[in-house]
Amino acid sequence: MGAVVVALRRVALLINELQRMGGTEVQLCLLARALRHSGIDTHVILLQEGGAHVPALRSAGIEVYELRLGSFTSWPEALAKGLKGGISLVRLLRRLKPQVFHAFLYASYVLGAPAARTAGVPVVVAGRRSQSFFKQGRRWVFALERWATRITDHVIANAVAVMEDARMVERVPGRKLSVIYNGLPASAFERITPEPIETSLPVVVCVANLLPVKGHRFLIEAASMLSLKDRPCTLVFVGDGPERGSLERYASDLKVDVLVMGSRTDVRPFLARADVVVLPSLNEGLSNAIMEAMAAGRPVVATAVGGTPELLDGRGVLVPPSDPVALADAVYRLLDDSELAHALAAAACAWARKNLDGTILVEEHLKLYQRLLDDRCGR
Repeated sequence: MGAVVVALRRVALLINELQRMGGTEVQLCLLARALRHSGIDTHVILLQEGGAHVPALRSAGIEVYELRLGSFTSWPEALAKGLKGGISLVRLLRRLKPQVFHAFLYASYVLGAPAARTAGVPVVVAGRRSQSFFKQGRRWVFALERWATRITDHVIANAVAVMEDARMVERVPGRKLSVIYNGLPASAFERITPEPIETSLPVVVCVANLLPVKGHRFLIEAASMLSLKDRPCTLVFVGDGPERGSLERYASDLKVDVLVMGSRTDVRPFLARADVVVLPSLNEGLSNAIMEAMAAGRPVVATAVGGTPELLDGRGVLVPPSDPVALADAVYRLLDDSELAHALAAAACAWARKNLDGTILVEEHLKLYQRLLDDRCGR
């Protein structure tokens, strides 16, 4: 007899929380809505409480469940809450009976993989959204991850660089790895009215949470250098985070014009106003901010980290991380050469339309989910 074919009908997605406007949160919501639109019964589970993304998911007919594990201050407390959360997750999965369980971030798949296996979920998938820099020097972190990966059917990376990191550093077998790029909604390609920013200077926009790893300080230093070259500009930071106060003080000390706009659910008006978009990150997976700038048809300068070269190879200007001189030179080059800036922006937008459309994201996930389900049911 041939293998039994079971149609994919129900999927559960797990993530830590949906409070932030970060790339992973955006991608999970995009995937969840697209799966639902494709007729898949889709459920989203949060380890913590919900956030700004939850109402839109629920209005799209997607059930959202909050385990509300809360924070912890000690390892005994972490273990106790992890055990409690694991038990709650097992019970929920036994009730929902998903055919595929997909966990997106480290805490999600370390806790979620054993819970899904205990609950009898046929297919367990883990995501890799960044390289392993944050795990370096922490053996227990790698040990937990490798244990979870052994009981996981497949690992989806959002960039080739992230996949190679998982293969080389985490030693995930190549047969268990796939790359599916992040996706963009159709609205990302729409031309909209620019944000009314009052300045006579060129506008350089950076969309990123205000965290040390995003490298804002190097961009402020680069802007200071541009002023010395008689090319002053206005920096517009779209995002928020613990670095906000120190970045504002640093910009004031260097006499750089910086506008910090805070978190925004729609960054397109700021991108439309940008003369150049810059992302000076020290580490990245596959940046939503860069993808959105490409879709908006803006010239981009970014550091050559993670999956960024895969996005901008021949379609933007790449510079080394932690190098304000290179950042300043790259921004100056694009501000000084409008033909180059336009050509790079047009090439980036065309590539994004071909490779980053949200329909591709859901099609690739559906094909992979179904293949893994067929493999499991055919055993």
